Amino acid sequence: MGNDQHHHLKLKICVSGAADTTHCGDSALESAKELGREIVRQGGILVTGATTGFPLWAAMGAKEVGGVSIGLSPASNEKEHVETYGLPLDYLDIIIYTGFGYSGRNLLLTRASDGVIVGCGRIGTVNEFTVAFEDHKPIGVLRGEWDMDEVLIDMLEKSHRKEEGKVVFNESPKDLVANLMNVITAGKTCDLGEKCPQYVYENYDGAGGPSMGDGERVM
Repeated sequence: MGNDQHHHLKLKICVSGAADTTHCGDSALESAKELGREIVRQGGILVTGATTGFPLWAAMGAKEVGGVSIGLSPASNEKEHVETYGLPLDYLDIIIYTGFGYSGRNLLLTRASDGVIVGCGRIGTVNEFTVAFEDHKPIGVLRGEWDMDEVLIDMLEKSHRKEEGKVVFNESPKDLVANLMNVITAGKTCDLGEKCPQYVYENYDGAGGPSMGDGERVM
């Protein structure tokens, strides 16, 4: 069969950010909404942690331009999502109830996405960044009047681990989404019309299975 069967596939872009944005500054709302709009305008699907604040505003933006918005909740069902976690149902087409709490949700959220964009955030956003980094996910960092971009730059400089070209920074939501999508597309290893070799997550300490080394594939 030809590649026509794959034309419906879209990149899934996670937007990570603070659920409480009181420290983010006046531009955070519009920046988050514009991220959501640009992900849709450039052919992507928005994925968030189904939470308030920066990710919710991104979902608002995605829906403003008719896009698809998917949320991964830390809760195990809708009742727990709303009553225990106090999280919204608005602006989400699909909510996946993971039942794994925030830290487990963060792993599934970033792993289910093709790339991750980080906006104004707090410690939970740092967690999502480091999980995505460990999984070698392409990451975009939106620069702004908040502190998160500078925190992540400092982390990268002092972490003794580099992912050349996998973490991109930009203050323009439009340019950041475009740059991230280019990184994601460049990282694809085979034509979708063919059987693609599968990658395993690298294991540097040798526990739980063999290490495949940097970039090695399992056929």
